[in-house]
Amino acid sequence: MNATGATAKEPTGKVNWVLFNPKTYATILYFLLSLPLGIIYLTVAITGIALSIALTPLFIGIPLFFGVAKVLDGIIKFEQSMIRQILGLPTQPVSFSNNQQSEAGQNWFMRMVRGFDGGLFIRNLLLVFLRFVTGILFFVIMVTVISLGLGFIALPAVHIILMNEMQLDILENSFFSYFHINWTYNQQYLLYVGVGLVLFWIALRVVNGLMQIQRRIMYVDEAYQRPLVPVQAPMYDSVQALYYEHQEEQSTQGLMQPAYREL
Repeated sequence: MNATGATAKEPTGKVNWVLFNPKTYATILYFLLSLPLGIIYLTVAITGIALSIALTPLFIGIPLFFGVAKVLDGIIKFEQSMIRQILGLPTQPVSFSNNQQSEAGQNWFMRMVRGFDGGLFIRNLLLVFLRFVTGILFFVIMVTVISLGLGFIALPAVHIILMNEMQLDILENSFFSYFHINWTYNQQYLLYVGVGLVLFWIALRVVNGLMQIQRRIMYVDEAYQRPLVPVQAPMYDSVQALYYEHQEEQSTQGLMQPAYREL
């Protein structure tokens, strides 16, 4: 398969054996941090754009605007790299631009102006807003489902502590009493722990599903869907073509030389 025609396959990044996979608990930590990070990202974006608009008459807002666009692009790339690290995906392929050598001698402001993309800026701004919304929504969903499972698992220990310390029986009017099922506390404990483990396993599956949604929202797979074109391929082809032309000229000149020499 040629390198110029090959397209990278989209990595799956699926998480198996959720109870014993460190990726699952790294995802939980990611969503725990998503709420404060989403607030910080949105604050930086709104404050930077507002300041750049307000300071435009003083000519400070123009470079500040391009700086904010660069910061937003860095935020999105940072989020994408975090998701790749958590899911164990390969790093983003490095894309080299043909104008990098020509831009090497320019100052930082001209590099930001030439590298500015209006469509990319709007997309990054929308992604920062979506990151704020999903940070709140996914945080609430994750805490709810995990707390439900852990609550059933910890119910026997809580009941024993309350019975010994406060003489409070929270299982006196339980679900079983309405159906006249005379189960002992130990039997109820086993049932609650079993239900809690099942709910906790479902909660971890839900968390991993939320990470897959976040992965698609943040365009993590965009880099893997682009065709990989090596930078040195055109240069190599041109050098090779010049070599073959030189060889053909040498062979043609050899055929056209006379068979005798003039004395």
